[in-house]
Amino acid sequence: MKLNKRDLLLIAIGVTIVVFLLQAPPETTHPVPYDDTHRVYYDMARDEGKKAAERFCEDCHNQDMMPLPEGHPPKYRCLFCHKLKRD
Repeated sequence: MKLNKRDLLLIAIGVTIVVFLLQAPPETTHPVPYDDTHRVYYDMARDEGKKAAERFCEDCHNQDMMPLPEGHPPKYRCLFCHKLKRD
């Protein structure tokens, strides 16, 4: 079996993608705890979607109760970075 240029190009692209993905840094964002406080939001995310559950994050994670660290990205998409442990 002889490979033509198109096949070799496809193989090279595939190898490049795999090498790129293998060099990705490990995930460092803390997951959402699966505890009594957050369990209701796990259920809500499962039943109504993550955006429905995210509406309530700022009730506790705000400047007065649990301020976000300096340089934290926008807080309206919490579950984009902070994964649910049981996804």
